[in-house]
Amino acid sequence: MIFLVLTDGFLQIWRLITNFFFLGPFSFPFAFRLIIIAKYGVSLERGPFDQRTADFVWMLFFGALSLLGMAAVPVLWSPFMGVSLVFMIVYIWGREFPNARISIYGLVSLKGFYLPWAMLALDLIFGNPLKPDILGIVAGHIYYFLTVLHPLAGGKYVFKTPRFVHKLVAFWGEGKQLNSPFQSDPSGNAAEGIAFRGRSYRLDTHTNAST
Repeated sequence: MIFLVLTDGFLQIWRLITNFFFLGPFSFPFAFRLIIIAKYGVSLERGPFDQRTADFVWMLFFGALSLLGMAAVPVLWSPFMGVSLVFMIVYIWGREFPNARISIYGLVSLKGFYLPWAMLALDLIFGNPLKPDILGIVAGHIYYFLTVLHPLAGGKYVFKTPRFVHKLVAFWGEGKQLNSPFQSDPSGNAAEGIAFRGRSYRLDTHTNAST
């Protein structure tokens, strides 16, 4: 991570953020990643994160922080982590919609749970680097374990969306968060609301999709 922000001996803190916006040179993989964001990212927003904008933003924040932490390990270092963040979205979508039917290029039909692994296999076949995909899977699994699997196994839900994220979303005025301690105000001022209550429901996973 030090190499990420140090360029020619100068500290460039903004690279900790801007590296996530690079999805590769203009090419078919670049276009495919944009489609993934538009399809599966929006599907998450309208599905399990419906009216939970702050939780969705926190998921992305946590994914970015996890990837930066992994980048601190020299063998895992990468100058750009945008591809990994996109793959994290794919992994979480696959866990939220495990029974959704997916068509890969119209050739192979499989369940949503296997989508990230199918994409990993395609990158292997096409000779693309696998490290960004694997890092995204790891970050996605950490998030899903802390927010879903651990509480379902009887563990205490401690992975709450921080108040500053709720406040940021309320100030921004975009989206809606039913369990936010802050409510969006047209004047830009946040008022105190109800306390955070965690994940309130699970989606019916029988959804059809194609890619």
